[in-house]
Amino acid sequence: MERYRQGVDYRSIEFRAAFLLPTWPGQLVGRASVRFELNDFFVFRGGHIGYKRDSGVSSQRVRDAILRESIEIARSEVVGALLLTCDDDNLGSATVIERCGGVLEAIAIDDDGVAFRRYWI
Repeated sequence: MERYRQGVDYRSIEFRAAFLLPTWPGQLVGRASVRFELNDFFVFRGGHIGYKRDSGVSSQRVRDAILRESIEIARSEVVGALLLTCDDDNLGSATVIERCGGVLEAIAIDDDGVAFRRYWI
């Protein structure tokens, strides 16, 4: 994982990133990918941060904490404005992103015809 975070073997991964496995308290509650650089796909659809809480975890505090920690890690690597995306019908993620400072840029359509929201923090 540390080699991945440092961008070693850059061509094989195409960008530097960190993968997080957050716990709350002591129980795995989700995962997050923090991308310090973006390839063509992530510039359009995926963004700098992707996160997911486990289905058994319902706390908004957990979702907010996962995203806030991901933002802090991205900022520690001197990433400028952060792009985050979520499906247009995923109001839970949209709410968390907005609560963490996300500003809606646009609603776009991906190659599969799925509408998604593009936010900047």
